Amino acid sequence: MTTHNLYLVKDLARMTGLSIDTVKFYLKIKLILEVGRSPETNFRYFDDTTIDRLNKIIELRRSKRSIREIQELLDLKGVSN
Repeated sequence: MTTHNLYLVKDLARMTGLSIDTVKFYLKIKLILEVGRSPETNFRYFDDTTIDRLNKIIELRRSKRSIREIQELLDLKGVSN
């Protein structure tokens, strides 16, 4: 059986150094996607591919790429999540 790490928004923020608001913004504009949601708490869950994607977004933002450019680049490269 394979186990997968699952993270909440606050975990993503802590692990990447982004603010919770920034993570939620990226979720709202669909730069990242949840992999599941808790039926009991309605919390969103994310996995390691989301962390990889956020790190790529951070790298692109540091190189002064716009959000639109980042979306296009990630779509073209097929970066998952």
